[in-house]
Amino acid sequence: MTTMNISLPETMKSYVDTQVETGGYSSSSEYVRDLIRRDQIAKAEKILAEKILEGINSPIAIELTDENREAYWAEKHAAIEAKYGSKN
Repeated sequence: MTTMNISLPETMKSYVDTQVETGGYSSSSEYVRDLIRRDQIAKAEKILAEKILEGINSPIAIELTDENREAYWAEKHAAIEAKYGSKN
């Protein structure tokens, strides 16, 4: 892990200290890491919601049937892996 030093006004430092004491965090670093993770998740959820709306509003509709469903999702999965890589 790397270290990052930040400067905070006393009121913010007091707030962080209170969150550590009352929020079950072991340190201010743990609290800040949690805030960053939550921000990352919120941003990813926003992107996902935008993509879902984009799909809903798309004029292109594909009917999924028992015959084409598996192939359709396999193609989408392959496209995602090609763009972002596999997590496995």
